[in-house]
Amino acid sequence: MNPVGGESRPARQEDPCRTREVLDIVGDKWALLVVRNLSQGPRRFTELKRAIDGISQRMLTVTLRDLERDGILTRTVRNVMPPHVSYELTPMGTTLRQATAPLLEWSALHLTRIDAARAAYDARPQE
Repeated sequence: MNPVGGESRPARQEDPCRTREVLDIVGDKWALLVVRNLSQGPRRFTELKRAIDGISQRMLTVTLRDLERDGILTRTVRNVMPPHVSYELTPMGTTLRQATAPLLEWSALHLTRIDAARAAYDARPQE
């Protein structure tokens, strides 16, 4: 609501605060793992489920729907028995993969150091 006129105003497309919507995608661990896996080409649901350790079927479904809604990936259904559904990055999804690749690489490179830091922190006496 606009405090002066009492009317609500729609968010403007160029509103810098709307970038948090994109950051929600980038900050979602499942979304980034799906994008990383799709960077190798189209994948079926079961292939993604096997490739992404720890993701539940429901969470994968929700993540795929969200990414499709945001234009990051496309869902293709082939009418065969049983139906063949595959997912593929859109051009925008490919640029997201390129933008987040350094973050994923940094994570893999520093994982053992992060584990060691957590263990040291957890071993400290609590105040």
